[in-house]
Amino acid sequence: MTVLVGYVPSPEGEAALRAGIDEARRRGENVLVVNTSRGDAYVDPRFAQKPDLAHVREDLAALEIDFDIRQVLGGRDAAEEIIELAGRSDVSLVVIGLRRRSAVGKLIMGSAAQQILLGAGCPVLAVKAPS
Repeated sequence: MTVLVGYVPSPEGEAALRAGIDEARRRGENVLVVNTSRGDAYVDPRFAQKPDLAHVREDLAALEIDFDIRQVLGGRDAAEEIIELAGRSDVSLVVIGLRRRSAVGKLIMGSAAQQILLGAGCPVLAVKAPS
């Protein structure tokens, strides 16, 4: 089985990665780290660069956890990509990080986290970065 972690290079992404690692170790499962961007902007701060992914690889290798990293550029948004991957039969849990936003901001702009919570066919663990 696999714990899927939605990763972005931010405090929220790091919190999701740590929680995903903890869950995978507790369950004795693999980790699938997913980072994605629609590719419709010249710069996307949510799209991990090589040093970001090297840090993730080093952390997972040091902890001796079986892992895979999938980075997708172009096409669908992050929520759609994660929901599709969560539908695989070997994914037991999705872990995502939540940003602190106002209720009005979520109402007007929507939320990728909300899409994942409602659309994933397996349990979702939503974590916040330490303040």
